[in-house]
Amino acid sequence: MRVSVVVPTYKRPESLARCLDALDRQERPADETIVVVRTEDTASQEIVRTRSKRVRLVPVERSGVVAAMNAGFDASTGDVVALTDDDSAPHTDWLRRIVAVYASDSQIAAVGGRDWIYKQGQLKDGSKRAVGTINWFGRVTGNHHLGVGPPRDVDVLKGVNLSVRGDLLRHIRFDERLRGIGTEHHWELALCLTLRRLGFRIVYDPRIAVDHYPPPR
Repeated sequence: MRVSVVVPTYKRPESLARCLDALDRQERPADETIVVVRTEDTASQEIVRTRSKRVRLVPVERSGVVAAMNAGFDASTGDVVALTDDDSAPHTDWLRRIVAVYASDSQIAAVGGRDWIYKQGQLKDGSKRAVGTINWFGRVTGNHHLGVGPPRDVDVLKGVNLSVRGDLLRHIRFDERLRGIGTEHHWELALCLTLRRLGFRIVYDPRIAVDHYPPPR
């Protein structure tokens, strides 16, 4: 099973370097890592150029994470495409665990897990069993950063720790009509609802983990 990792980034070269260092330490290395960078972000481009040949730079001119991810998907070749943010550091077993879940059932279309959030150096810890659910009147419960327990099917995953079968993802892509400032919100919801509507399973496993260092807003 060939695996692509897509990382959109914008003017956070130190965070990007930490993310790529974590991807270099994977027990099951990615077959390709695609970093999508705005054309004017020369600092991030330089970080990518110092890496191995398995890390590819994809420049984009349009702003927004949706356009960046679509460019990354179009460039990818993997049977599985794993997404993460430039402010994350995937655990060493991240890709190994993702691949094992896909191998267990061909009806699984998306796989993700927990993001351990650190704010100002402090871990935002806790435990929740209700993760990634949408109730009958449309209320979304996230809690992806607090999930505990066994792997289970969910309605929606979180973008910092989300993977999709490559052929499906390259066919669906993301709707570029979504609006936002820098980051268009709810793209994960749009993707996962489409996969559920097509009859596929979406699996959340807390052991599939990344450390997440979101910057202050």
